[in-house]
Amino acid sequence: MKTKLWLEMKNLSLAELSSKIIEIQNKLFKIRFQNAVSPVKNPLEIRELRKDVARLKTLLNENEKKNTDKNRKEK
Repeated sequence: MKTKLWLEMKNLSLAELSSKIIEIQNKLFKIRFQNAVSPVKNPLEIRELRKDVARLKTLLNENEKKNTDKNRKEK
Protein backbone atom coordinates (compact mmCIF):
# COMPACT_ATOMS: atom_id res chain seq x y z
CA MET A 1 0.00 0.00 0.00
CA LYS A 2 1.51 3.29 -1.03
CA THR A 3 2.02 6.06 1.51
CA LYS A 4 -0.70 8.17 -0.08
CA LEU A 5 -3.19 5.33 0.18
CA TRP A 6 -2.13 4.67 3.76
CA LEU A 7 -2.87 8.27 4.70
CA GLU A 8 -6.28 8.01 3.04
CA MET A 9 -7.03 4.80 4.92
CA LYS A 10 -6.34 6.49 8.26
CA ASN A 11 -9.29 8.81 7.65
CA LEU A 12 -11.84 6.05 7.01
CA SER A 13 -14.60 5.26 9.48
CA LEU A 14 -14.88 1.92 11.25
CA ALA A 15 -17.55 0.69 8.85
CA GLU A 16 -15.51 1.71 5.82
CA LEU A 17 -12.42 -0.01 7.22
CA SER A 18 -14.38 -3.19 7.82
CA SER A 19 -15.77 -3.22 4.30
CA LYS A 20 -12.31 -2.53 2.85
CA ILE A 21 -10.87 -5.45 4.84
CA ILE A 22 -13.57 -7.78 3.52
CA GLU A 23 -12.98 -6.56 -0.03
CA ILE A 24 -9.23 -7.19 0.14
CA GLN A 25 -9.71 -10.57 1.84
CA ASN A 26 -12.04 -11.65 -0.98
CA LYS A 27 -9.48 -10.52 -3.55
CA LEU A 28 -6.76 -12.41 -1.67
CA PHE A 29 -8.90 -15.56 -1.59
CA LYS A 30 -9.47 -15.41 -5.34
CA ILE A 31 -5.79 -14.89 -6.08
CA ARG A 32 -4.77 -17.75 -3.77
CA PHE A 33 -7.28 -20.01 -5.49
CA GLN A 34 -5.99 -19.02 -8.92
CA ASN A 35 -2.44 -19.63 -7.72
CA ALA A 36 -3.37 -23.14 -6.58
CA VAL A 37 -4.83 -23.96 -10.00
CA SER A 38 -2.10 -22.31 -12.05
CA PRO A 39 0.70 -19.93 -11.07
CA VAL A 40 -0.25 -16.27 -11.07
CA LYS A 41 1.78 -13.71 -12.98
CA ASN A 42 2.70 -11.71 -9.90
CA PRO A 43 3.02 -13.90 -6.79
CA LEU A 44 4.18 -10.90 -4.75
CA GLU A 45 0.65 -9.55 -4.99
CA ILE A 46 -0.41 -12.22 -2.50
CA ARG A 47 2.14 -10.92 0.01
CA GLU A 48 1.11 -7.31 -0.53
CA LEU A 49 -2.58 -8.07 -0.07
CA ARG A 50 -1.83 -10.01 3.11
CA LYS A 51 0.12 -7.04 4.46
CA ASP A 52 -2.65 -4.64 3.44
CA VAL A 53 -5.16 -6.68 5.43
CA ALA A 54 -2.87 -6.58 8.46
CA ARG A 55 -2.43 -2.80 8.14
CA LEU A 56 -6.17 -2.24 7.86
CA LYS A 57 -6.85 -4.47 10.85
CA THR A 58 -4.28 -2.49 12.82
CA LEU A 59 -6.04 0.75 11.91
CA LEU A 60 -9.39 -0.76 12.83
CA ASN A 61 -8.11 -1.86 16.24
CA GLU A 62 -6.51 1.54 16.88
CA ASN A 63 -9.75 3.33 16.03
CA GLU A 64 -11.80 0.99 18.22
CA LYS A 65 -9.38 1.51 21.09
CA LYS A 66 -9.61 5.30 20.70
CA ASN A 67 -13.40 5.09 20.77
CA THR A 68 -13.46 2.94 23.91
CA ASP A 69 -10.95 5.25 25.62
CA LYS A 70 -13.14 8.26 24.80
CA ASN A 71 -16.21 6.49 26.18
CA ARG A 72 -14.41 5.65 29.43
CA LYS A 73 -13.21 9.22 29.90
CA GLU A 74 -16.74 10.59 29.39
CA LYS A 75 -18.15 8.42 32.18
